Amino acid sequence: MSKVLKTIFHIFVLFLIIISLWPGSLIGMLVYGNSGLQPNLADNPFFTPIPRHLFSIASLFNHFIIYFFISIFGLCLYLRNRNFQKLVFGLFFLSIFLEVLQFMVPKRAFETLDLFANFAGVLLAYFVIKIYLFFNKS
Repeated sequence: MSKVLKTIFHIFVLFLIIISLWPGSLIGMLVYGNSGLQPNLADNPFFTPIPRHLFSIASLFNHFIIYFFISIFGLCLYLRNRNFQKLVFGLFFLSIFLEVLQFMVPKRAFETLDLFANFAGVLLAYFVIKIYLFFNKS
């Protein structure tokens, strides 16, 4: 079962890489037939009006959710593995690397706030796991 879950985790990471580096929105293309539209995992989570000329909180929330989900899934799988620390550093590096690469991808843009949201998702997942380990010493 563990091998199956680890394979699923690696597929999620590969999917994250593909959707991050695809010119335009691959998910928008599949869902709406338009690569210019970006679907939101959650509409504005704070239920406040957001001016269009400012950054989109929903987009930041999407980045945070995706990186938190993938990180928590992977860190749980490698919890008692000697590669745990390598995975933590790898997820931090991937969150930075994929956002920086968007400088070069057409129809994509590097955004500092997206980078912080990616990093925050990985960081929160790491802290959740560390808190879990602290209370479940065995």
